[in-house]
Formats: sequence, C-alpha cells, structure tokens
Amino acid sequence: MTELIDKKIQQDEEPPTNRDPMQVIQVGLDDGYAYTKVALPNGKLMAVPSRARMGEAGVTWIREEEQRIFEYKTDGTVYSVGAVDGEPTQFDEYPGSGLNRVIVQHALQQAGLTGRSVHMVTGLPVSAFYSNDGKRRDKAIKRKRENLKLTVDPVPPHSASQQWPVKASIAFHDVIPEALAAWYDHVIILQDDGVTLDADRLNAPIAIIDIGGRTTDYVVVQDQGIVHGSSGSLNCGMLNVKIRVANQIQTKFDINELGEQSIAKAVETNSLRLHGKAHDVSAMVKDAKRELVERLYAETRRKLGLGAELDRVLFVGGGSAALASDIADWFPNQTIADHAAFANARGMLKYLQFVCDDTATQ
Repeated sequence: MTELIDKKIQQDEEPPTNRDPMQVIQVGLDDGYAYTKVALPNGKLMAVPSRARMGEAGVTWIREEEQRIFEYKTDGTVYSVGAVDGEPTQFDEYPGSGLNRVIVQHALQQAGLTGRSVHMVTGLPVSAFYSNDGKRRDKAIKRKRENLKLTVDPVPPHSASQQWPVKASIAFHDVIPEALAAWYDHVIILQDDGVTLDADRLNAPIAIIDIGGRTTDYVVVQDQGIVHGSSGSLNCGMLNVKIRVANQIQTKFDINELGEQSIAKAVETNSLRLHGKAHDVSAMVKDAKRELVERLYAETRRKLGLGAELDRVLFVGGGSAALASDIADWFPNQTIADHAAFANARGMLKYLQFVCDDTATQ
C-alpha cells in the first residue's frame, strides 16, 4: 500500500482543480440515503440533500439566480432535484436507480464539475457489499458501478437567457464498503509535505460505527483485515427520526399528509409551521431520537460488546454528529471523527488517489 501511495503522489502533484478543464478530476462521493456528500482534491467538502422526484418541476423562477429546483433526464425520464418533496430513498434498489443517478449528477453540478470528466469512488452499506460469510456481493457492486456511468443530462431551462450546465461525465467508478472508507480516511494522513500512512493506526484493532440516513454500518478492522463476525449493517438511521416525527405530527394535528421538506425542517429546528403559526415539536423530536439511540445502543453492544480489545471506536456519519451528546459515553476509547458526515467521502477520495488503479478500464 505504501508503494501505491508513493506512485500516486508522483502522478498527482498538481491539484486537479487547477488543471485544464478537459483533464480528469478525482472525486470521493458518499451518496447516502439522506445526504450526498462530495470530497474534492483541493479540500472542498460539500453536501446536498438526497432529494428528488419523478416529473418536471412545474415552477417558473421569477429571478433565475434564485433557482432551487433543477431538472435532469435519464433513461427517458425527467426528474426534479433540489427543493422538492422528494420520493423516499429508503429502498434496497436505490443504489441502482434513476433517482440515485440524478441526485449524484446534481451533487457533481453543485460541486462545480459541470462539463468535467470524473473518476469517482462511492460506497455501499457493509451488508450490501458483503454477505454474512464475507464474500463480496459482486452483482450488487457491479449494478451500483454501472448505474452511475449511465447518462444523465441537465434539462435546459425555459428561459433562453440562462446558460445551462453540461453534464459531468463519469469515466471511472469504483465501489467500496461505506464504513471501510472511513478507515482509509483514518489511516491515510495528508500533510503539507506529502502523504503518509499512520503505522500505529494501520494495524491497531478499531471499530468504525457509521450512523447514516437509512443504515448504521459497523466495520471492525484488525491487522488490515475485516472481522466479519463483528461487522455488518442495521437498517436504522436518522431517517427513522423523520418517519417517527411525521407519524406523531399527523396524529397530533390531524393532518393526512405533510411535505417531506416540512418534516425535515421540523426535525432540524424543533418547530413546525402550520396555517401561518409555529408549533413546538421538540418533544416529538426528542422522543424519536431517544428511540433511535436505544436501538443503536442495543445493536452496538451485540456487535462490539464492551470493546475492551479495541484500540479505538470511531464514530462517523452525519448521525454521529447529530447524536453526539447521546452517544458520548458508550466506550471509554471512543472518538467522533472531525467533520464526521464527510469521513466516508474523504476516505473514498483517498482510496481513489492512493490505493486503487483508476487508469484501469471498467
């Protein structure tokens, strides 16, 4: 692995974002069920909600610069992406769906990669990448890899005065387990004078707990090997909080249906606006988070026990940041990664830059 890092550094001394626009740019992209996160070689990190629906936007923007809904076409279907009430992403086929493709294209556009040729690494939940006996699920991996290489075209606006972006083309795409990506982020250290492998971290037994939108992933790595008996996925994450709060709101306020964006804002702000009046829903949010934390705690104890033989338990993912106070005392040797929501995206980029061979034909 050290040899691979040295080789890649020699090939990639100049930051890709400073090169000719025709040259390839490398991207780490964590296309989660709640948010899609992007990591670029110049250090830029950005995220967009994984929010889209089939059909045209049906909105004319009074000021074009205020546009918040964008349309994309793939496989003959138009999707609206951005400030829409998105279709649920919590289904097993999402990583191979058109919904996923358009959200990823939108994230690349928002990251400033219009018209660029992209080499990219994304991920799958641990249980979607490996079977219980540790074998790779090659069909699922191939389906995910090929899905994002299918064409997605931005739909031109109705106004001829607005210049529309050109699609970002994905020329290379590899897939790795999501929580394992955070391990790469943990052991590959970027410094001002180059890149190094942290020797102490490389072989030390560590557990990565990735609390995401739909899933919570567990990966235990020891001596650079994945311990499958303590690794896996739980279909439970921060989107469960939204579902629980939505159900309570419908019951309390006798509402048949409420837009997904309104629910998301209520969970974020503890306040719901109905008929021009704000309502405090902090108790609902607190109850939903407590229920989620109890489920996560029980599964974590089943997977890791007390973690006495682990050097470190590293929490990553947007859920780890959102639940930081609730998970603070689970292990005496635990830490939450810096900018935890982007740990996977950073690790995917490092894997692409310093481990995998993105010159190979796929």
